[in-house]
Amino acid sequence: MSLLTVNENGLYCKQGDFYIDPWRPVKIALITHGHSDHMRWGMQHYICHHHTVPILKLRLGGEQSVQGVHYHESFDINGVCISFHPAGHIIGSAQIRLAYNGEVWVFTGDYKLESDGVSEPFELVTCDHFISECTFGLPIYQFPGHAKVYSDINAWWRSNAQEGFNTVLYGYSLGKAQNILAHVDQSIGEIYLHGAVANVNEVLSDAGYDFPGIRMSSGIDRPKMEGALIIAPPSANDSPWVKKLKPYREAMCSGWMQLRGARRRRSVDKGFPLSDHCDWNQLNTAVQNTGASHIYLTHGYEANFARWVSERYNIRSSVLQTLYNDEMEGEE
Repeated sequence: MSLLTVNENGLYCKQGDFYIDPWRPVKIALITHGHSDHMRWGMQHYICHHHTVPILKLRLGGEQSVQGVHYHESFDINGVCISFHPAGHIIGSAQIRLAYNGEVWVFTGDYKLESDGVSEPFELVTCDHFISECTFGLPIYQFPGHAKVYSDINAWWRSNAQEGFNTVLYGYSLGKAQNILAHVDQSIGEIYLHGAVANVNEVLSDAGYDFPGIRMSSGIDRPKMEGALIIAPPSANDSPWVKKLKPYREAMCSGWMQLRGARRRRSVDKGFPLSDHCDWNQLNTAVQNTGASHIYLTHGYEANFARWVSERYNIRSSVLQTLYNDEMEGEE
């Protein structure tokens, strides 16, 4: 019997009687990270990395029953040995390793191999069965290094500021926003935050993180803002909120910006291919190096990538149907 299977509630471990990132309410939920497609309301008890705890309480309510664990800390549920390992996706993100009767499974959640300088870098965990997302599982998705993207962002902000424009960058309020804030050149001008971003930063400060930026509020004299950088979630795009920041230029920060069409659909001035997921090369590196005899692919180009893995590397691969969805990365 497989250690992990999918049922109507989510990814289930029958031997341990718990779920990983379930999409319906269950008794025990192990959570890989704080994005809404992986962390949902209604579980009786949550277990996650301790840096995800404040995010969970912010987004789901402080009354939730939550247990925080550290990376590499082993614990047992009904004979299944469990440990969390860095996924490199966002702050607190984890791969979940399960060991039972000499067999090891790893569920990655969402992950990336390139370090972003903010979240704990990805750790390769060898296993027998490896469940991997493949959001960008096509060869066209080969991203430039993060250092190049941040350099381009700073150069664009500086140019906009010199011309008297504010700069609006759209990205996840959890994950993308913190990565941007950690790498922008604060000498260029003032940095302001949409409330959703400021809320995340505030709870992460309790975990020891410190990010620059001023919360946008009614007390800020918006007409006098000039050359500022504003970080906001994509939901603010074309909203009355952002239109009050004119004159501005706006850009989307997302792996989908690798394609020009994605930028046009967003009606923004520029797109930066900044992703907190693996690109094609990183996915190939991961599936080769885990040592797994069976690879399971979920959310993304799973059928294409499963066929590639089987044919290219002669590793058994299967599509695992889940409800995780990163087709509109950056909506939060």
